[in-house]
Amino acid sequence: MSLKIAVVGAGPAGCMAACNLNKDFEITLFDKQSPLKTLLPTGGGKCNLAHAEFDFKELVKNYPRGEKFLYSAFSRFGTAETISFFENIGVKTYIRDDKRIFPISNSSKDVRNKILDKLHHCKFQKEEIISIKKLSTGFELTSKKSKYYFDIVIISTGGKSGYKILQDLGHTISEPKPSLVGFKTTPCLKELQGVSIRNCKIICDKKEFIGDIIFTDNGISGPAIFELSSINARKEFPYNITIDFLNSDIDLQELFNNNPHKNLGNLLSEYLPKSLIHEIIKTNLNEKCHAIRSNTKELINMTLRNFVFEINGTRKDGEIVTCGGINLNEINPKTFESKKISSLYVCGEVLDADGLCGGYNLQLCWSSGYLCATDVNLKE
Repeated sequence: MSLKIAVVGAGPAGCMAACNLNKDFEITLFDKQSPLKTLLPTGGGKCNLAHAEFDFKELVKNYPRGEKFLYSAFSRFGTAETISFFENIGVKTYIRDDKRIFPISNSSKDVRNKILDKLHHCKFQKEEIISIKKLSTGFELTSKKSKYYFDIVIISTGGKSGYKILQDLGHTISEPKPSLVGFKTTPCLKELQGVSIRNCKIICDKKEFIGDIIFTDNGISGPAIFELSSINARKEFPYNITIDFLNSDIDLQELFNNNPHKNLGNLLSEYLPKSLIHEIIKTNLNEKCHAIRSNTKELINMTLRNFVFEINGTRKDGEIVTCGGINLNEINPKTFESKKISSLYVCGEVLDADGLCGGYNLQLCWSSGYLCATDVNLKE
């Protein structure tokens, strides 16, 4: 008889595993939501599949948690293999200037449909598994509706929902924290909601982050903030950051000297949004540059290049990834099989591994899901 495989969690990692399992297996995917629902909002709906870093030694450096653990996985299934997999199922890709990889269709729905087309041999069960028990042979899975029995289990539940199951099976869980998320700040500058600033420099604890930010109703978000939030996922609130909104070689004193008859507001708005200038520069913006006192010029320079925010917490919406999960010391990094329980596999975000913004977290799903399946296939 063929092996019965349960995939608990039909997100990117679980579906990747199912795609690559032997078609002779009896495969059932369990999820309380529609399969690959979490894939749809990725990349702003365009599906940022991966990042064009083809050297696995460099790729792993983009994972604040899990770098050493992922070394083996990415050496065997990295960016090139990911692109090849998707092209083989009919998803052609392109690389943007920022090295993010997207489907040519720019559609998460298209990617979702192409993956699901490869899973017709699988059974989808729209149920939440609430417990898993190891038996002398195989596993007993319990949902709110029924009990099921399988030879092998792959847990790919994403953040939070699979942690209790794994704890009950004897695994250690690192406390989950939000990552890749916006911040609530003081001041919050809610009047600037929706305003974006390109190529800012953010300094926190002597570390520099360069990229775009966007103001929200109660703080700041955007790619540079996502990177900062990932690095600082376990840092206690509150703490301060400093932002250089200009982050360029512009010499403001020289700029004032070369434009003596321009008024301050018009001059600065050539480099930054007018709304930002009006909100943070606490001086007469109609004043001509030649009439501005030297100490006022210095204050303007300090405000634009060293604006301090107190970070008070994380926003509840946005592109949230979970920092935390099953202790990596309890998982085989080559196969993603539990070191404690034979025939139990773990892949995707439920691992205590997460990457920066830009396709890295989906890469973790594709690689871990593929390698789970590869090892399960050897158990025929």
